[in-house]
Amino acid sequence: MGFVLHDYQTTLKSRATLTGTGVHSGKPVTVNFLPADADTGIVFQLSNGGESREFRALVSEVGATDLCTMLGDPAGEHIGTVEHLMAAVFGLGVDNLVIEIDGREVPILDGSAVPFVEAFDQAGIEMLPVKRRYIRVVKPVRIENGASWAEFRPYDGTRFEIEIDFESPAIGRQLFASDINPDIFRRDIARARTFGFMKDVERLWAAGYALGSSLENSLVIGDDNRVINIGGLRYANEFARHKTLDAMGDLALAGARFIGCFRSYRGGHRMNAAALRRLLSDRSAFEIVETTRRERGRSAEMIAVSAPLYAPWMI
Repeated sequence: MGFVLHDYQTTLKSRATLTGTGVHSGKPVTVNFLPADADTGIVFQLSNGGESREFRALVSEVGATDLCTMLGDPAGEHIGTVEHLMAAVFGLGVDNLVIEIDGREVPILDGSAVPFVEAFDQAGIEMLPVKRRYIRVVKPVRIENGASWAEFRPYDGTRFEIEIDFESPAIGRQLFASDINPDIFRRDIARARTFGFMKDVERLWAAGYALGSSLENSLVIGDDNRVINIGGLRYANEFARHKTLDAMGDLALAGARFIGCFRSYRGGHRMNAAALRRLLSDRSAFEIVETTRRERGRSAEMIAVSAPLYAPWMI
C-alpha cells in the first residue's frame, strides 16, 4: 500500500482539561482527558449529581442526530455534541482515551476542533505496545434519502469527499476532498467552525437548542445572506470543511479506524450514522486488519485479524 499506516495503538501521555459552555444547553461544563490502556477504546464517563454513567464512543450508543451527535438517551442520561471532540480523536489518531465530563454536552469552545487538538498536543500522544486494528472497506456501501446520499468505497488510504449544497448564496455548493492524516487534519480541517443562520435562531431557542451559541463559537449567516462574523471565514470553503470535520467525528464512532473513502452529498449527522451502521451491518463489506512486520524499504502489508472487543458489531 502506498499510504502511511501506524502499526500500534495510541493514547495520551498525560491528563488534559478543557472548560467551556454547551452550544445547545448554554451550561458550563468541564472535560478531563485521561490516558487509557490499549483496547480501551474511547470511553466517556458522565458525572451528574454524584452518580457516574459510562458511554462508549460507538455508533451503537448514538441516541439522536438532531443538530448534533448524541450518545445515550435523549430523554435520560446522555452526552451531546461529541462530534468535534471525536473528529480530533480521529484526526490525530488517538485510539484509547477516558473522557470525564460533568455535564450532558461537550463544550463548543470556538466551534472547531482546534481546542481539542491543542489539549491533546499539550498532553502528548504516545504509542502503546499493542497493534492497531483497522476496518478495511472491501466493497461499496451506499445509502440514499431523496437527493442526499452517502457511501463507503474501497480505497488505499483514508479519504473524505464531502459535498454540500445550500440555497443561501453565502454557502452555495461546496466540495472538500482529501486524504486524511494528522498534518492534513490540523492544517485543512480542524479550524473549520460550526455554522448556522440568523433566521433560525428564534426557532432553535424556542425548541431549547443553540442557547450557548454566539459569534465566538459559530459562523452565522445573516438575513442578507452574508457571514456576519467580523473576522470572516478561515477558509474559502469553510462550510464544506466543517461538514468534513463533522463526518470525521461521526465515523470515529466505528470502534476502529477505517481504510476506505467516505463520500457524501448533502449529508449530515443522521446520514453519517446511517451509512456507518449500514457498513458495519454487512460483514461482507469490510474486514478487520492490522499491519504485518515491515521489511526495510517496503510498505506494510495487511492481514485479517479478529475484531476489537469494543467494536459496535461485537456488542
